[in-house]
Amino acid sequence: MMDTRSYREAAREAARRALAEDLCGYGDLTGAAFSGDRLARVVARERGVLSGIVAVLETATLVDPSLEVTVRLEDGASFEVGAVIAEVRGPLPGIFAAERVSLNFLSRLSGVATLTARYVAETSGTRARIAATRKTTPGLRALEKQAVVHGGGVPHRFGLFDAAMLKDNHVAAAGGVAAAARIVRAGIAHVHALEIEVDTLEQLDEALAAGAAIILLDNMDTASVRRAVTRVAGRALVEVSGGIVRERVRELAETGVDVISVGALTTRAPWIDLALDLDV
Repeated sequence: MMDTRSYREAAREAARRALAEDLCGYGDLTGAAFSGDRLARVVARERGVLSGIVAVLETATLVDPSLEVTVRLEDGASFEVGAVIAEVRGPLPGIFAAERVSLNFLSRLSGVATLTARYVAETSGTRARIAATRKTTPGLRALEKQAVVHGGGVPHRFGLFDAAMLKDNHVAAAGGVAAAARIVRAGIAHVHALEIEVDTLEQLDEALAAGAAIILLDNMDTASVRRAVTRVAGRALVEVSGGIVRERVRELAETGVDVISVGALTTRAPWIDLALDLDV
């Protein structure tokens, strides 16, 4: 995952883009009419797992550096209805201008963290880890991947640049698993592991023969996954993916797979209901 500095820079850039959409160079026509300093609290309207605090801090700084944000709960913390997540004190125009963008980040990212935590709970007592995929909102990958981590999952590869992974179209383009593996191995360093996606047990044997360090079982039924894990016999890490719903996670985890990658963590995550309440 990204280091702290890179993550904060990604959050700052995301906040800058979001504020540009909301203020559009004209500012807040309503909030700008108010004056004076006040206190506001970010309050949970439903339970969940928190993610997005860094984006809130960056949003406040960009809107008005004089806004003081006091964090009451850290990213990764579970919260109940009524929990105070953060307090914001400062000029009313700044509070109003930062409100929606801040809540959008928190609601979206906490939704990802909350859904991830639910998936992770299904793997309790097994070796399986829940991983994200590259199915992320354009421009928000760093924040959504980190939200998965806040929910107890792992980020998988961040992008195409940090791991070699053969998928079905690569295999089709090369004419087979072995040929695709040869093509890719010729262009990567010896320290780079190779992951190969397979659809059948026959392709699994080809992938093992090609020296895959990680085998991705794509859209296999549970019985086939179980047979694949037995056939691999520890020679490679085994990952399973493809239409994974939460109701199926437990049975897949109990087959002995190492990783269950789930696109739904980011594509199907709910928005958590959070609000900014002005202190009266």
